[in-house]
Amino acid sequence: MIYEFSNCTLDLARHELVRDGEIVHVEPQVFDVLVLFVENAGRLITKDRLIEDVWQGLSVSDSTISARMNAARKAIGDNGKDQWMIKTVPRRGFQFIAELGLSHNQSEAPKLKVDQAEQDIRFVNSKGGIKIAYGRSGRGPGLIRVGHWLSHLELDWQSPVWRPFLEALGKTHTLYRYDQRGTGLSSRDFEGLGIDEFVDDLVAVADASQLEKFPLFAASQAVPVAIKYAAKFPERVSHLILYGGYAEGRTFRQPSQCDVDEQTVLSLIKAGWGQPEHTFAKAFTSLFMPDGTTEQIDSFTRMQRESASPDTAVRLRKLVDRFMVRDLLPEITTPTLVVHARGDVIHPIDQGRILASEIPNARFLMLDSNNHIPVPQDPAWKVLLQAIEQFLGQDFPAT
Repeated sequence: MIYEFSNCTLDLARHELVRDGEIVHVEPQVFDVLVLFVENAGRLITKDRLIEDVWQGLSVSDSTISARMNAARKAIGDNGKDQWMIKTVPRRGFQFIAELGLSHNQSEAPKLKVDQAEQDIRFVNSKGGIKIAYGRSGRGPGLIRVGHWLSHLELDWQSPVWRPFLEALGKTHTLYRYDQRGTGLSSRDFEGLGIDEFVDDLVAVADASQLEKFPLFAASQAVPVAIKYAAKFPERVSHLILYGGYAEGRTFRQPSQCDVDEQTVLSLIKAGWGQPEHTFAKAFTSLFMPDGTTEQIDSFTRMQRESASPDTAVRLRKLVDRFMVRDLLPEITTPTLVVHARGDVIHPIDQGRILASEIPNARFLMLDSNNHIPVPQDPAWKVLLQAIEQFLGQDFPAT
C-alpha cells in the first residue's frame, strides 16, 4: 500500500517516506506514527492509542511522545504551529487532516534519486519474542551481514568506521544487516543462554528478508554464528565469507602471545565503556583498529554507550567468548573464504588458520594488517574488497 498526501508518499511495503521525490530518513517509531495516522485519516488518535500501537503498551513519557510527534510533523513538512496535516486536539489527542490518496501499484511510486536512498529499517520477532532490528541498503542480489557484538543500525550508517564498508558492499548487493540482541535498536533484554539464541536471530532476519539462497558475511564473533547456521541450513547459504573470526571462543583456546585474555577485555569495558576521553576506552578501541584515525576512534568510542550498556557489553562478551563450533567445521559444504589480519590481537590468526584448514576446500587470505576492524586507509582494505567481489562473482546464484 502506498499513501499519497500533499507532496509526500508513504510506502508501507518499502518502509519509505518520500517528499518532493526524495527519501526522507525517519526513525522506525516515527514511521510507525505516520502509518498509524494515515491508516486512520480523519479519526481521533488518542495518547493511549499511540502508546498501544507504537510502543506496544509500554510506559513512555509525555516528552517522548511529543518528540516523536514533532519528528513526524517535520518529516512531512508540517509543524506544531500550522498543523495543516497533523492536528492537535487539545486534551484528546491528534488527527490526520491532510487529503489522502492511495495506490496498490508499486510502479506508481515516485522515482527516487539514487544518491538520496537510505537504509530501510524494520523489525522481526526472533524466538522468545525478542525484537531484532534489521536494515536493508544497496542494490543487487541479497547478502546478509551477520550481527556482531557492537552495532547500531542508525549510528553505523553515519559512522566513519562502518559506513564506508557498508557502502562498498551495497554497490553490488542488497545488504541486509541487523543489530545483535542486546544491542542497538534490537531488544535490550534477553536470557542469553548460548549461541543457539544468536542463530535464531539470524534465522528470523533471513526469513523476513525473503531470501531463498544467499551469501553470508560474518566478522569476529559473528563467524561462529554463521558457521552454525550454515551447518544447520546448508541449502540456504551460497557462500561464506569469514573475517577475523574464530572456531574456539577465548575461554576454550590456549592463550597465545598475540591474543588478549578475557579478563583484560572485560576490565577495559568496565573501566571506560563509552567514555571518549577515558584512557581505558582509548586503549580498548586501539585493540580493534590500531591504525584508526582520531575521528574513527572517537566515533567508535562514542557509539559504545549507544549500542549497549556497560553491563550488557560485559554480559555479551562473556557469552561470545564461550562460543565453540570447531566440531562443525568438517560439516560445512558451502564455498568458504576465510580472511584474517596478520596482526589481529582480538582473535589471533591461529583461529583463522583453524577455520581455513578444517572447513573443506576453504580458501584462506591473510591480510598484511593489524586491524580487527577494516578501515579504508589501510592498504589491506582494497585487498579485502577485491577478494570479496571476486569470491562472490564466481557461480553466484540469482535471487
